[in-house]
Amino acid sequence: MRDAGHGTAVAEADWERAAELVRRADSVALACHVSPDGDALGSMLGFGLALRDTGKKVVASFGDRGFAVPRLLRFLPGQELLVEPSAYPAEPPLMITFDASTMDRLGLLIPNAGKAGELVVLDHHVSNTGFGSLHLVDPAAASTTMVTEELINRLGLTVDEDVATCLYTGLVTDTGSFRYSATTPAAHAMAGRLVAAGLRPDEIARELWDRSPFAYLRVLGAALGRVTLEPSEAGGRGIVWTYVTRADRAANALPYDEVEGVIDVVRRVDEADVAVVLKEGDDGVWNVSTRSKGAVDVGGACTALGGGGHRSAAGFSSRTSPEETMASLRPLLRQPSP
Repeated sequence: MRDAGHGTAVAEADWERAAELVRRADSVALACHVSPDGDALGSMLGFGLALRDTGKKVVASFGDRGFAVPRLLRFLPGQELLVEPSAYPAEPPLMITFDASTMDRLGLLIPNAGKAGELVVLDHHVSNTGFGSLHLVDPAAASTTMVTEELINRLGLTVDEDVATCLYTGLVTDTGSFRYSATTPAAHAMAGRLVAAGLRPDEIARELWDRSPFAYLRVLGAALGRVTLEPSEAGGRGIVWTYVTRADRAANALPYDEVEGVIDVVRRVDEADVAVVLKEGDDGVWNVSTRSKGAVDVGGACTALGGGGHRSAAGFSSRTSPEETMASLRPLLRQPSP
């Protein structure tokens, strides 16, 4: 039995068609968004492992030029399914994407998606643009792994410890370890089912939140040294923001994916509802992470700037300086929230 409020945004006919497409396929190509987070990679690998056990040929990838799994997620099972974008099927008969709200988020795999015989989209972002030929998109779900679990169950696939570990990782990262407002009773119920499959929540939590190289502390110190509080912004609810440069990371030999946790430190400030961290990638593009404690819709602001996400957690990319980027973002955060 499915939990109330889970899966209801997807038409029954779409669930049935998706299950039939997967059952008929000899091979399935899976993809998640570029710079994958726990929900994207966890959904994709969890589904891939469950599907592989049926004997189907499964390949999985994401379209980054510097193809590499973020260090924080290298504990996830199923990475033997991964292939570099150059080795991904050029015209997959069946392609399934995970946690990508737009075609652009597929990066180097956009041409492959465009030539897919069927393109099934699994997602939970309200900003999903409706790309693809079949949409399993449930904005009421706390994570894409919740949508993925639904499809796994409808296919009658087994959720063993490895599959559960992948799905649980996506669930806890997208709910902020069940601290975000999007956390639902269905999310807690799913966590219970996954823990019952044999995973170790303490070990997953240690990998995700309780490990970092010493160099991270030095880069964090540099970011906190330039942090700015603007209490009158965001309609008087306050913004706190900072940035991490390529030079900060280079001076400490710290890879880009190690600075994801800076936003979780900055967002704790009592005097601001909104936290913003700008992180300069190796290509010079600034990736902007935003968080809200609930009063301000950061998802709408980020969508207006070409990104997307949720009301309380979203992001976008910018090719202008941190100061110029913030000048574009501030007015959008002053608008009344719906």
